[in-house]
Amino acid sequence: MTERNTRGTDADGVNIATGSAGGAETSAPYGTTAPRRRTRIHHLREYKRRGEPWAMLTSYDTYTARIFDQAGIPVLLVGDSAANNVYGYESSLPVTVDEMLPLVRAVAGAAEHSLVVADLPFGSYQASPEQALHTAVMFMKAGAHAVKLEGGRRYAAHVEALVAAGIPVMGHLGFTPQSEHGLGGYRVQGRGDQAETLLADARAVQDAGAFAVVLEMVSSGAAKRVTGELEIPTVGIGAGPECDAQVLVWTDMAGLNTGQTPRFVKRYAEIGNELARAAGEFADDVRSGAFPAKEHSFD
Repeated sequence: MTERNTRGTDADGVNIATGSAGGAETSAPYGTTAPRRRTRIHHLREYKRRGEPWAMLTSYDTYTARIFDQAGIPVLLVGDSAANNVYGYESSLPVTVDEMLPLVRAVAGAAEHSLVVADLPFGSYQASPEQALHTAVMFMKAGAHAVKLEGGRRYAAHVEALVAAGIPVMGHLGFTPQSEHGLGGYRVQGRGDQAETLLADARAVQDAGAFAVVLEMVSSGAAKRVTGELEIPTVGIGAGPECDAQVLVWTDMAGLNTGQTPRFVKRYAEIGNELARAAGEFADDVRSGAFPAKEHSFD
């Protein structure tokens, strides 16, 4: 893996704080006072080359997209995890293209700087590269800047077809939620002999033209090896600290999901508790007559 850079500039004199070099369009993910530009795929490659980690969060609506964009999150994922977090399904399998497209429009319309990646849902790309292209075109027309699909060598031709059509593709390996039944449930991937398979799949996705690959629930040793041997960035979720980037489902990260969360999740807030408190206080005020008060009314 690329060694983390703690200097002010990289080997080519690029300022890490601002990402500036010779007037070319650049973008730093965090901590810059320079005007922010849209994060592009070539910026993500530069971050990997400089050993500069970056963050990705899921988003499914206008408000979170705007907040995360303003917070400096370089990449937003309109994930098929919307199945659980928006529609209340038990897994990601039931969510459809028609259900995902409005979410993509909402996020893409609100994100001024973040790169917006849209998940292709289960059943919308597996049949053939042509099916994948048809679905991906709909997501790009809805405002996405790239799409994500699960699978390795078996789907290399699908990735290649999309890239040839000008559609950037993010891969997804390790535990692939759309294949949870075939994988025997939520199980860590990449251990023992599986590490070689994971690496072969990652290389195939890279060779097909993917610009990055998510590694989910992968042993940290295997993730470190894949990250070190790939030229494209790896995005970890339960894959240890050596990946080039990290992604979390925002409802897990911010504590809106008050149920059980995976081991790899770190809660940075307890939004669910605060929202429940606010709703309860509102209900109490209505019952007591404290709301609406004079200042909330019109003469």
